[in-house]
Amino acid sequence: MTNPARELLDAIQAELAPRDDDNRLVPLVAAGQAARAVFAAIAAEEKWIVRSDWRSFHELAARADEPRAREFFGGLAPGEQLALGKLDALVSAAGADPGTELPRVGCQAYPAYFAWLALNGESAEVAVAIFANFAAWGRYCGAIAAGMREHYGFDDDACAFFDFFAADAPGLEDQALAAIQAGLDAGRLDAGRARTYARLFQGYELMFWNTLAEEFSA
Repeated sequence: MTNPARELLDAIQAELAPRDDDNRLVPLVAAGQAARAVFAAIAAEEKWIVRSDWRSFHELAARADEPRAREFFGGLAPGEQLALGKLDALVSAAGADPGTELPRVGCQAYPAYFAWLALNGESAEVAVAIFANFAAWGRYCGAIAAGMREHYGFDDDACAFFDFFAADAPGLEDQALAAIQAGLDAGRLDAGRARTYARLFQGYELMFWNTLAEEFSA
């Protein structure tokens, strides 16, 4: 039995996959070649991002008139609140952000685009864009946490933000697929637009990482 939502998501993830390795910061951290101050910058930028994403998920849930989309977005919002609390230990361990023009334009383009999607995107299409990029985000966070421990001496509390997003989220994929399938069944999901949203989502996230890579290459 075919699963149109699964097929669409798999196809879009396959289209995005060749660019997953365009992240220039993660290999630097994994090899211990990024300046330690990058973690202070990440913490400071993520403070802005997580607060914005929390509001964006709530807006998406409030706008969704389809129950499965509302469940998907509403379930993600509390995770942002938990993640925000985990940043405090990283801020304490890494110190103050040494940047001069803060926050950085290249780091904040991603949450600005997500906020635009929250206000303007069709729910199922936004669900595709978000979930299509989740796996890469989780891998990035896992690699960052491993590099922090191996090369920079950070403890578990300081790595907790990245550990949180690297961990599996049981049931999340099923919720995403249900929201996507509901959009397909209702004729409210345009595959071309979903692809565009997913591609831009990936591009803006890579901009976040690569902005920091340019600044903090050791």
